[in-house]
Amino acid sequence: MFGVVFPNRSFPIDTSTFTQIDTLHWILDMNHFVGEAYDQIGDLCIFLLNNFTLPPDKALAVYLQSPGSAFSFCGAVTLSRPSAVLSLNWPEPGSAAQMQLTAGDSAPLSAKIGISVEDAAALPSLDVAAERRIERLAMRVGENLFNFMQSFCGVDGSKLVVPMDILDRWFKKFQERAKRDPGFLKSFAL
Repeated sequence: MFGVVFPNRSFPIDTSTFTQIDTLHWILDMNHFVGEAYDQIGDLCIFLLNNFTLPPDKALAVYLQSPGSAFSFCGAVTLSRPSAVLSLNWPEPGSAAQMQLTAGDSAPLSAKIGISVEDAAALPSLDVAAERRIERLAMRVGENLFNFMQSFCGVDGSKLVVPMDILDRWFKKFQERAKRDPGFLKSFAL
């Protein structure tokens, strides 16, 4: 049906390594796979196997769960996107009391990766990491604009006053720097 690889850490892992909950849900216990260092695993490649046909309106969604936390959406694959390398941004572990309630007295606490067949239209975005990179990029560009504007600001009572052409001046400077220095735009994406 599907397989996963932890780049630089594993060989391909097929569905048989996962615990199948029902026909649409699978869980990989990270204690079984890596032990306590689950948060050191930063990437996962998930792929559909050649002989598996996922309906066109469905997706295989990937979820992450740290010990004591709820599952959080990580990304997905579809027939039109049959493989993906996903960044694993593990959720913060839950509190000790919450973990005790979740695990009971005898069950060991572990991180889990969940795979679920879901309606593709119901998922937020197939690549959460790409959205986070875009969000970081937008924040860095906005910060650059703010710093530029702040250097020309004056104060009038409780208001900041900037020259009327400040956005044009910033944009021209931004474009010129991007043309001169190819690494300039890349520095925003870090």
